[in-house]
Amino acid sequence: MHLLNFIGEDGATRLGVIKDDAVVDLTARGYPASVDELLRSGQGLIDAIQADWDALTAAVTMANIKWLPPVLNPSKAIAVGLNYVDHAAESPYKDAPTYPVLFHRFPSSWVAHDQPLIRPRISEQFDYEGEIAVVIGTAGRYIKPEDALKHVAGYSLFNDGSIRDYQFKSHQWMMGKNVDATGSFGPTLVTADALPAGAEGLQLQTRLNGQTLQDANTRDMIFKVPTLVATCSEVFALQPGDVIISGTPAGVGFARKPAIFMKAGDVVEVEVQGLGVLRNTVQDEA
Repeated sequence: MHLLNFIGEDGATRLGVIKDDAVVDLTARGYPASVDELLRSGQGLIDAIQADWDALTAAVTMANIKWLPPVLNPSKAIAVGLNYVDHAAESPYKDAPTYPVLFHRFPSSWVAHDQPLIRPRISEQFDYEGEIAVVIGTAGRYIKPEDALKHVAGYSLFNDGSIRDYQFKSHQWMMGKNVDATGSFGPTLVTADALPAGAEGLQLQTRLNGQTLQDANTRDMIFKVPTLVATCSEVFALQPGDVIISGTPAGVGFARKPAIFMKAGDVVEVEVQGLGVLRNTVQDEA
């Protein structure tokens, strides 16, 4: 299933699911008002949607959807750096890590599908990074790798938009990775049962103005989804709705010669088999 958050005609947040290329308003059928609430309610409600599938009537056309991120308020969003060997090699760090490189990403730093990314006035080094986001469905601490996928509700797409000169001002990446409205998340949460285990073996592409700049397969991740979930859970309990942004492959803009950075008017797309396309335009900060 492709679950989503969207804004209804009344201006309120609604929970939806895509069926027959349109959207079913699940909130109108008595389900919670968001994916966040659905995940906190447990697997039973997700199973109920699947059991109710034949009776669901899609009422909102895709063209009329006002998208919201598929998770609105995660208690934690953890991003993974240098998780593809080729990307590590093109970075200033060169060597592939032997332990996951983790940093945080604030919800204020991302927008939804079809919403503009904002290039901040502080920099012209606005880079793209196409990634898969892992969304936790079942809470847990000290999760074993062999049990980790039982805790995953599903997957989404993420553009880990980065302000490179700020990212490389220090050894900590927080500033360059958390500028307001520089990343994007969506369009939907695809339940884990609709994809290969661990979202492995999926082709990932990032396109800028139609040109493919990243093209890789998730099987090439250094640290796979079970390892990322288990590693994060060693330090803190993962909660329903928490997000792990699993890393980007080679082909980012700063590593190209000449460098390619996003500018006003650009259209950037992240596409992964089974997950759809996350599309955003770029605007300059007012």
